Amino acid sequence: MPQHIVVSAYCSVWKIMFEEEAKVIKGILGKNCTAIYHIGSTSVPKLSAKPIIDIMPIVLDMQKVDEKKSEFEILGYEYVGELGIPGRRYLRKGKEERTHQIHIFEQSNKQDIQRHIAVRDYLRTHQEVARQYEALKRTLAQKFPYDITGYCNGKESFMQKLEQEALIWKKNADLLE
Repeated sequence: MPQHIVVSAYCSVWKIMFEEEAKVIKGILGKNCTAIYHIGSTSVPKLSAKPIIDIMPIVLDMQKVDEKKSEFEILGYEYVGELGIPGRRYLRKGKEERTHQIHIFEQSNKQDIQRHIAVRDYLRTHQEVARQYEALKRTLAQKFPYDITGYCNGKESFMQKLEQEALIWKKNADLLE
């Protein structure tokens, strides 16, 4: 059965779910993990989202991550590989009713790390854009309740524009610091 796409009202438990899973992930990755971030819609307070916790660990050496594949699989993660983003390791947990997704990047991959953090922080500080994104997600979830490709394709142009705006905003904010 395909994944059922549901957009839920924001839930404060998502932050706790991230923190608990982050501890487990850090335990597996050890000193190779230099940072771990809660990203995606569940990391934005008050934003409705698919109730899937997106986690972004930053590591020194991706080969050491690949050596831990079986430890993630024991926890119920599917180790998917790059899945369209070179240099990333993508893992998902929960099969069709997914609960967690991990996006691992090497510390040297500044571009992908920065874009994920910029989008998260932009949505946290730009409520009107967050509301537009929420409305789009709700519409797409109704239109494509079992079609993740249709859902993702429907968000693509909005997300590209959002990412560009977020990166410019983040660069300007960093210059002011």
